[in-house]
Parts: sequence; structure tokens; C-alpha cells
Amino acid sequence: MASPEILPTLADVVRAQARDRAGMVAYEFEGRQTTFAELDDNTNRVANGLVTLGLGKGGRIAYIGKNSDVYFELLMGAGKAGVVMTPVNWRLAPPESAFIINDCMAPVLFVGPEFVDLARKIQGDLPHVRTILTTEGGAAEWPDYVAWRDAQSSAAPATPVGRDDVVIQLYTSGTTGKPKGAMLSHGNLLHMVQAEDRDNPASWNDWSDGDVALLAMPCFHIGGTQWGVNSLCFGAKGLVAREFDPGKVLDYFEQAGVSRIFMAPAALQIVVRLPRAAQADYSRLKTIFYGASPIPAALLRECIDTFGCEFVQVYGMTETTGSVVALPPADHLEGGARMRAAGKAMPGVELMVRGGDGKPLPAGEIGEVAIRSGANMVGYWNLPEATARTVDSDGWLATGDAGYLDEDGYLFIQDRIKDMIISGGENVYPAEVESVVCDHPDVAETAVIGVPDDKWGESVKAVVVLRPGGEATADDIIAFTRTRIAGYKTPKSIDFIDALPRNPSGKILRRELRAPYWEGRDRQVN
Repeated sequence: MASPEILPTLADVVRAQARDRAGMVAYEFEGRQTTFAELDDNTNRVANGLVTLGLGKGGRIAYIGKNSDVYFELLMGAGKAGVVMTPVNWRLAPPESAFIINDCMAPVLFVGPEFVDLARKIQGDLPHVRTILTTEGGAAEWPDYVAWRDAQSSAAPATPVGRDDVVIQLYTSGTTGKPKGAMLSHGNLLHMVQAEDRDNPASWNDWSDGDVALLAMPCFHIGGTQWGVNSLCFGAKGLVAREFDPGKVLDYFEQAGVSRIFMAPAALQIVVRLPRAAQADYSRLKTIFYGASPIPAALLRECIDTFGCEFVQVYGMTETTGSVVALPPADHLEGGARMRAAGKAMPGVELMVRGGDGKPLPAGEIGEVAIRSGANMVGYWNLPEATARTVDSDGWLATGDAGYLDEDGYLFIQDRIKDMIISGGENVYPAEVESVVCDHPDVAETAVIGVPDDKWGESVKAVVVLRPGGEATADDIIAFTRTRIAGYKTPKSIDFIDALPRNPSGKILRRELRAPYWEGRDRQVN
């Protein structure tokens, strides 16, 4: 298939696909199919409806719900109106959800059916929200999305929108305990699709309009959203799964003709070890893309043997609009050292490993990985200092990952410069967890670290010093944290010690705490 037409905005992509593939299915969700022509019409109505609700260019809307075709209508419709979509991680605790909705100052909130009660609970804590709509009904006090959408004009909105305009704001865990809103533009979302070598495209990224892409990863992550944007750009069908369900993934392979899928290694492990995975029909499956955390070599071999398709590892982050490095199928077949690599820079991406002085290091030397491309974020919402610390004046984005480049340009990730933990593809920052653990009345101080976990990659461990006379157990502290932060952030285990190790200036020596758990491993991420 020819590479997608180079267009400046998502709005232009939707219009072009409606022109070229009017009757073909753009998205399918639980039996409901939306053609490209219908998507263009529906997103015009969304855009005009948002304007009617008083949103101007640069305004925000928030969405708290599981995956749905409605999510993509809202994203594209907001994009046509110059409005910014802000999806909320539905796994968060109520105070965390309220923080994000308040931080983005969204006057309009769209709520999925599973979160109506949550919206009722936090509504009083959302001073900016003027309007709430439910995507599948379920609340007598709030309008239904479809009825609202269909009452709007289907005329193309008049708002001028450009490639550099922000279209989505995705929140990342915060090093200081509060998440940051990474602002991504139309150009960011489209850069990697449009930067492909048009004269010599990679065979594994050569989509056709007969492809079916399963959208099973959550859309509050860049992996879920970008995967849905990719299928749109290539004119493929996006099969939207409400959430990741391993049994249904096998059903989609066999019954819906899924040809491409993106999954985190933890999800792959669950699917491949289902009893019927060995007998399922994977004849339509072409490519499995995986990323968000490293994959154990034994698990990768098991997946290759079971699924029998091409595998592509991808590396990136929210701030790079997802994947910017890829390890192609050929390197999976060769095995050897390259199986431990993240991959090589994709077209339109520059990689650098730099030392503490900011200068590039020679091949084989470990330093911080930096990335420069047209997919690098616009910046963090209302956080200019944090933006400046992450993206320098030359456009290089600091990843916080430590690694090296080999002589052939392959990137190897060795460790994290930041203290971030990745558990099941979710980012967890220790500072955020520590602030909650320390609120427990029996806790004097704590340090949170990531330890190896065969299922989730890493799990969260808290090392706790109790106050004099404190009698809290591990179960007490874990139960306490569950009321305040998302379940995936809560410690899965707790060690009690008399004092935390510190350097002469008083800084906690996390590496000393981590060392016993990572002993004998060739890299300090799992």
C-alpha cells in the first residue's frame, strides 16, 4: 500500500479518508460499525457541538471511560474545533481523577457507563466543569452523548486548525508526586506515520486498507491512542475493544481477522499462556508490536513459537508521542545480542546517548538517551520549567533512560536515570507513592523502589521506617494506600527497616535498597 498522504491535521486525515474510502469501516466497537464517511459527519457534529457549549480554540474537554469508538469521535471532533482532548486514566483513585480534570480546566466532561458513579462522587470537586455528558446513558441528570451529537450541525466547522495546534493532553506520572499534562499536537500524532521512507518503506509497517488493527490497550495511554490514529491514517479498520480481555483477544484473532495488534509484554504473557492459545487460528495475524517495558527473552521465544507472525519491539514515551525506536522482525529471527536491544531510530528520528556534560558519547558508552524528532511533545501544560528541563533549546528530549548505542546504531536500554518503575506497562513514580505511604500515622519515612516481577516486569515495594511505637503491618499500610492512589501504584510488598540508607548530604540511596533484588541481572530494568 502507498504511504499515507501527508496532511497537516487529524481533521484533514478524516476528511481525506471520507473522500477516498467513504463506505469502508473506520472503527468497529461491539458490533457497531462507523464508516469513514460517517466518522467525518459525526466528528463535524462533535466539533460544532463543542463550539455551541462555549469551547474555543485551545479549550479542553475531559474523557473518563474505557475504550470506545466514541473516544475516537471525540478526539477527531475536538481536533476539528481546535479543542484539546484530555483522557483520564480510569484506573486512578477518585482524588487523582479530580486532579487531572481540574488541572486541565475542562468545562466539559464525557463519562463512560462504568464511571457514572465516580463522576457523581467527584462532581462537587470539579469547579471548572459546566457540562457532563454520558457516552452510553445511565444518568438521568446528564445528557446522552449520541442524542447531543446528532442534534448538532453536520457542516464542516469553520475553526482554522494547524499542524502545530495541540490536540491531546496526556498525563504522565510526576517525579514530584503530581502528574504532568504532556501536550501533543496534530503534527506530533502524524509525524511517525508520515516520516516513513516513502521510497523504501519497512515491510513490517506496510499496511493495507484490508488490515484489521485491534485497539485493546487503554486510550488514556499514548500506545492506545496512537494505535487508533495509525489505523485511521492507513485506512485500515480499527477494532476497538472496551478493555484488554485475554480470552477475547483470541476471539478477535479467530473471528474478526485481526492482522495487527500492539500489546505490552505483560498482556502478551497472559494471552500466550491461556490454555487454548496453542490451538487458536492466527492465520490472519501479520504483526505483533510490543513495548512499554522490556520483554524477557524466554517469553518472546514462546510468543514467536505460538503466534507464528512477525514481531516488532517499539520504544518511546508519552513525550515522544509513542514509538520512535523499533527492533524489526529480522532481528528477532537472528537472535543474539540484538534481541536485547530496543531497536534503531525510526525514520524522522534522531538518537543520541550523552554524558553529564550533554555531549554525545561514543558507541558502547552508557549515558542518558536523548531523542529529537517531529514527534517530540509541545511541552507540559502550564509547567514551563519542567518543559525546559525535559526538552533543550536544540530540541533534544531527555528520556531519563540510561543506555548505549552500538556501532550499527542499535539502542540498548540498561537502567533508568529517573526512579520511575514500570509495572505492567504503567509508569509509577516513587515520590507519588511515598507521599501517600508517609500519610499513614505509623510511618516515619519510606523509600519506594521497583523490584523484578515475572508477570508484570516490575512491582512496587515500599521500604518503611515506623514511628516509635508504630505497630502497622504491611497489610495495614497497603490497604491504606489503596484508598488514595490507583491499585497499580500501591506497594505489593513492604520491608521494614530501622533506618533508610543515605549519603552524606542526606539523599536516600535507592540503588543500595534495590541492589539485592537485581543481583545477577545484566540490566537494572525488567
